[in-house]
Amino acid sequence: MSPVEHTHATVRASSDPRLAASFALRNRLLRFAWGIVYALLFRPSPRPLHSWRRLLLRCFGATIGNDCHIYPAARIWAPWNLVCEDVVGVADEAIIYNPARVELRSHSTVSQQAYLCGATHDYDDPSFPLVAAPIEIGAYAWICARATVQPGIRIGEGAVLGLGAVATRDLEPWSVNVGIPARKIRQRKRNREGSVRGRP
Repeated sequence: MSPVEHTHATVRASSDPRLAASFALRNRLLRFAWGIVYALLFRPSPRPLHSWRRLLLRCFGATIGNDCHIYPAARIWAPWNLVCEDVVGVADEAIIYNPARVELRSHSTVSQQAYLCGATHDYDDPSFPLVAAPIEIGAYAWICARATVQPGIRIGEGAVLGLGAVATRDLEPWSVNVGIPARKIRQRKRNREGSVRGRP
Protein backbone atom coordinates (compact mmCIF):
# COMPACT_ATOMS: atom_id res chain seq x y z
CA MET A 1 0.00 0.00 0.00
CA SER A 2 1.36 3.39 -1.00
CA PRO A 3 1.72 6.19 1.60
CA VAL A 4 -1.25 7.99 0.04
CA GLU A 5 -3.43 4.85 0.13
CA HIS A 6 -2.36 4.20 3.71
CA THR A 7 -3.32 7.75 4.70
CA HIS A 8 -6.75 7.41 3.10
CA ALA A 9 -7.32 4.05 4.79
CA THR A 10 -6.35 5.54 8.18
CA VAL A 11 -8.71 8.47 7.74
CA ARG A 12 -11.56 6.19 6.72
CA ALA A 13 -10.96 3.91 9.71
CA SER A 14 -10.75 6.76 12.21
CA SER A 15 -13.94 8.37 10.87
CA ASP A 16 -15.94 5.16 10.58
CA PRO A 17 -18.52 5.25 13.43
CA ARG A 18 -18.79 1.45 13.40
CA LEU A 19 -15.26 1.27 14.74
CA ALA A 20 -16.08 3.30 17.85
CA ALA A 21 -16.33 1.40 21.12
CA SER A 22 -19.91 0.63 22.16
CA PHE A 23 -19.04 0.82 25.86
CA ALA A 24 -17.08 3.17 28.10
CA LEU A 25 -13.55 2.27 29.17
CA ARG A 26 -14.66 1.54 32.74
CA ASN A 27 -17.22 -0.97 31.46
CA ARG A 28 -14.63 -2.68 29.30
CA LEU A 29 -12.16 -2.90 32.17
CA LEU A 30 -14.79 -4.36 34.49
CA ARG A 31 -15.71 -6.95 31.89
CA PHE A 32 -12.04 -7.81 31.42
CA ALA A 33 -11.64 -8.33 35.19
CA TRP A 34 -14.86 -10.34 35.36
CA GLY A 35 -13.67 -12.50 32.46
CA ILE A 36 -10.54 -13.43 34.40
CA VAL A 37 -12.51 -14.21 37.56
CA TYR A 38 -15.04 -16.20 35.55
CA ALA A 39 -12.34 -18.28 33.85
CA LEU A 40 -10.23 -18.93 36.96
CA LEU A 41 -12.73 -19.06 39.83
CA PHE A 42 -16.33 -19.27 38.61
CA ARG A 43 -16.29 -21.69 35.67
CA PRO A 44 -14.05 -24.36 37.27
CA SER A 45 -15.98 -24.40 40.56
CA PRO A 46 -17.74 -27.67 41.48
CA ARG A 47 -21.45 -27.70 40.66
CA PRO A 48 -22.65 -27.84 44.30
CA LEU A 49 -20.76 -24.64 45.27
CA HIS A 50 -23.62 -22.27 44.55
CA SER A 51 -22.75 -20.07 47.52
CA TRP A 52 -19.23 -19.53 46.13
CA ARG A 53 -20.57 -18.42 42.75
CA ARG A 54 -23.12 -16.16 44.44
CA LEU A 55 -20.25 -14.53 46.33
CA LEU A 56 -18.24 -13.93 43.14
CA LEU A 57 -21.24 -12.38 41.40
CA ARG A 58 -21.94 -10.13 44.39
CA CYS A 59 -18.30 -8.99 44.37
CA PHE A 60 -18.96 -7.66 40.86
CA GLY A 61 -22.16 -5.85 41.84
CA ALA A 62 -24.87 -8.45 41.26
CA THR A 63 -27.89 -8.51 43.55
CA ILE A 64 -28.36 -12.18 44.43
CA GLY A 65 -31.03 -13.48 46.80
CA ASN A 66 -31.02 -16.55 49.01
CA ASP A 67 -30.74 -20.11 47.66
CA CYS A 68 -30.06 -19.08 44.06
CA HIS A 69 -28.54 -21.88 42.00
CA ILE A 70 -26.36 -20.42 39.27
CA TYR A 71 -24.40 -23.22 37.64
CA PRO A 72 -20.72 -22.96 36.69
CA ALA A 73 -21.16 -22.97 32.90
CA ALA A 74 -23.78 -20.20 32.94
CA ARG A 75 -22.52 -17.08 31.16
CA ILE A 76 -23.34 -13.70 32.70
CA TRP A 77 -22.02 -10.78 30.66
CA ALA A 78 -22.26 -8.01 33.29
CA PRO A 79 -22.92 -9.13 36.88
CA TRP A 80 -23.53 -5.51 37.96
CA ASN A 81 -26.65 -5.48 35.75
CA LEU A 82 -28.07 -8.71 37.21
CA VAL A 83 -30.78 -8.87 39.88
CA CYS A 84 -31.88 -12.28 41.19
CA GLU A 85 -34.50 -12.65 43.87
CA ASP A 86 -34.63 -15.75 46.11
CA VAL A 87 -34.57 -19.32 44.72
CA VAL A 88 -33.63 -18.50 41.13
CA GLY A 89 -32.06 -21.13 38.87
CA VAL A 90 -29.70 -20.40 35.96
CA ALA A 91 -28.53 -23.58 34.25
CA ASP A 92 -25.26 -24.52 32.59
CA GLU A 93 -24.71 -22.85 29.20
CA ALA A 94 -27.52 -20.35 29.74
CA ILE A 95 -26.43 -16.92 28.49
CA ILE A 96 -27.45 -13.68 30.15
CA TYR A 97 -26.27 -10.89 27.84
CA ASN A 98 -27.13 -7.86 29.94
CA PRO A 99 -25.77 -4.49 28.85
CA ALA A 100 -29.05 -3.33 30.44
CA ARG A 101 -30.58 -4.59 33.68
CA VAL A 102 -31.90 -8.16 33.78
CA GLU A 103 -34.19 -9.09 36.67
CA LEU A 104 -35.01 -12.68 37.60
CA ARG A 105 -37.88 -12.79 40.04
CA SER A 106 -38.31 -15.34 42.83
CA HIS A 107 -38.47 -19.01 41.80
CA SER A 108 -37.82 -18.27 38.13
CA THR A 109 -35.79 -20.73 36.05
CA VAL A 110 -33.53 -20.19 33.04
CA SER A 111 -32.71 -23.59 31.52
CA GLN A 112 -29.77 -24.95 29.54
CA GLN A 113 -28.65 -22.87 26.53
CA ALA A 114 -31.44 -20.34 27.00
CA TYR A 115 -30.48 -16.85 25.86
CA LEU A 116 -31.58 -13.63 27.50
CA CYS A 117 -30.48 -11.05 24.91
CA GLY A 118 -30.49 -7.57 26.40
CA ALA A 119 -29.32 -5.59 23.37
CA THR A 120 -29.62 -5.21 19.63
CA HIS A 121 -28.43 -2.67 17.04
CA ASP A 122 -30.25 0.14 15.28
CA TYR A 123 -29.84 -1.20 11.76
CA ASP A 124 -31.46 1.91 10.23
CA ASP A 125 -28.72 4.14 11.62
CA PRO A 126 -25.56 4.19 9.47
CA SER A 127 -23.43 4.06 12.61
CA PHE A 128 -25.21 0.80 13.67
CA PRO A 129 -25.29 1.77 17.39
CA LEU A 130 -25.93 -0.71 20.18
CA VAL A 131 -29.40 -0.38 21.72
CA ALA A 132 -29.85 -2.02 25.13
CA ALA A 133 -33.15 -2.62 26.94
CA PRO A 134 -33.99 -4.32 30.26
CA ILE A 135 -35.49 -7.80 30.58
CA GLU A 136 -37.68 -9.03 33.41
CA ILE A 137 -38.44 -12.70 34.08
CA GLY A 138 -41.43 -12.96 36.41
CA ALA A 139 -41.69 -15.03 39.57
CA TYR A 140 -42.21 -18.76 38.90
CA ALA A 141 -41.61 -18.25 35.16
CA TRP A 142 -39.66 -20.84 33.21
CA ILE A 143 -37.44 -20.10 30.21
CA CYS A 144 -36.98 -23.54 28.70
CA ALA A 145 -33.83 -24.92 27.06
CA ARG A 146 -32.59 -22.97 24.00
CA ALA A 147 -35.39 -20.41 24.27
CA THR A 148 -34.59 -16.75 23.60
CA VAL A 149 -35.91 -13.57 25.19
CA GLN A 150 -35.42 -10.42 23.14
CA PRO A 151 -34.44 -7.00 24.54
CA GLY A 152 -37.09 -5.08 26.46
CA ILE A 153 -39.36 -8.09 27.04
CA ARG A 154 -41.23 -8.86 30.25
CA ILE A 155 -42.08 -12.49 30.93
CA GLY A 156 -45.13 -12.52 33.19
CA GLU A 157 -45.36 -14.35 36.50
CA GLY A 158 -45.53 -18.11 36.01
CA ALA A 159 -45.24 -17.93 32.22
CA VAL A 160 -43.49 -20.69 30.28
CA LEU A 161 -41.40 -20.00 27.17
CA GLY A 162 -41.10 -23.40 25.52
CA LEU A 163 -38.15 -25.28 24.07
CA GLY A 164 -36.38 -23.16 21.44
CA ALA A 165 -39.14 -20.53 21.41
CA VAL A 166 -38.42 -16.82 20.89
CA ALA A 167 -40.23 -14.19 22.96
CA THR A 168 -40.62 -11.12 20.75
CA ARG A 169 -43.30 -9.52 22.94
CA ASP A 170 -44.34 -9.59 26.59
CA LEU A 171 -45.83 -12.90 27.78
CA GLU A 172 -49.01 -13.06 29.84
CA PRO A 173 -48.81 -14.37 33.43
CA TRP A 174 -49.22 -18.15 33.76
CA SER A 175 -49.33 -18.69 30.01
CA VAL A 176 -47.58 -21.42 28.02
CA ASN A 177 -45.91 -20.12 24.86
CA VAL A 178 -44.17 -21.94 22.01
CA GLY A 179 -42.75 -21.27 18.56
CA ILE A 180 -40.98 -18.49 16.67
CA PRO A 181 -42.27 -15.97 17.44
CA ALA A 182 -43.69 -17.39 20.64
CA ARG A 183 -47.48 -17.66 20.80
CA LYS A 184 -49.74 -18.65 23.65
CA ILE A 185 -51.17 -22.17 23.45
CA ARG A 186 -52.82 -22.46 26.84
CA GLN A 187 -52.87 -21.33 30.47
CA ARG A 188 -50.63 -22.94 33.06
CA LYS A 189 -51.98 -24.10 36.38
CA ARG A 190 -51.06 -21.50 38.99
CA ASN A 191 -48.66 -22.76 41.62
CA ARG A 192 -46.89 -20.62 44.19
CA GLU A 193 -46.49 -23.32 46.83
CA GLY A 194 -43.12 -24.73 45.81
CA SER A 195 -43.88 -27.49 43.30
CA VAL A 196 -42.73 -25.13 40.55
CA ARG A 197 -39.07 -25.12 41.43
CA GLY A 198 -36.64 -22.33 40.75
CA ARG A 199 -33.88 -24.66 39.60
CA PRO A 200 -33.14 -26.18 36.19
